[in-house]
Amino acid sequence: MTSKLKEGVMQVVFTLCACVSILAVALICIFLFANGVPTLFKIGPMQFLLGTTWKPGNDIFGILPMILGSIYVTAGAILVGVPIGLLTAIYMSRFASPRINKIMLPAVQLLAGIPSVVYGFFGMIVLVPAVQAMVKTPFFKTVLHVKSGKGMSLFTAAVLLGIMILPTIITVSKTSLDAVPNSYYEGSLALGATHERSVFCAVLPAARSGVLSAVILGIGRAIGETMAVVMVAGNQTWMPKGLFQGLRTMTSNIVIEMGYAADLHREALIATGVVLFIFILLINLCFSLVKGGSDHA
Repeated sequence: MTSKLKEGVMQVVFTLCACVSILAVALICIFLFANGVPTLFKIGPMQFLLGTTWKPGNDIFGILPMILGSIYVTAGAILVGVPIGLLTAIYMSRFASPRINKIMLPAVQLLAGIPSVVYGFFGMIVLVPAVQAMVKTPFFKTVLHVKSGKGMSLFTAAVLLGIMILPTIITVSKTSLDAVPNSYYEGSLALGATHERSVFCAVLPAARSGVLSAVILGIGRAIGETMAVVMVAGNQTWMPKGLFQGLRTMTSNIVIEMGYAADLHREALIATGVVLFIFILLINLCFSLVKGGSDHA
């Protein structure tokens, strides 16, 4: 087989693989929108999206509490995971010795390979009792004025998801930092900057595009996580009432009730999946616009 024929065969193989990927996304979109959009209009878009009551037995389907729950939990996970993950990536890329990196890299990879249900067990056994005890301390009652709180809460879910997105943010950010040409760092040193200033003011801005990609992937992991959130968030269907109160996310709502749902109830859960799908698309679009603007600048 000549080299030209080999190239042609491989080109066909790569094209088929790309078509399969596009087809998979298209089929998912068709299934969701074909089954969810009619239900959305059957219930009423405003009643479904802005309704605050979820009572399937009475044919009342309002998912605003779940939408807000997903937003709050994802925002909390970002506040926990992004700073820690980014600083860890900077340390591993520009500060840590090769001996330390030999220990940290396998640890990060192991963290990425832990199943969600194991994170959930960790949250139930460790985080939930710790948060429950923390809320009962005099500091929280007198200084922070937290009158009541639960271990299964928004705070616990946000902390757990922040831990879960760390491997994604660390890995992608470190790869982006390592890809920055060393001339950026050396040029900054030549101008009289310190090592720390060179890293944060020359290397990190050059890796901004990759860091934003890491944040996008972390958000996608956080907003799409289900099992761990089900185990630690409390799963109440009312409006979120506080940082230390229970809530339910859109993904949790689907996985908890899909097993016994039927008729309009099942269709409403599929419509919830449509809202979640559009929500993720909008987040990716916004970050892509920000990323494109930073790249152009």
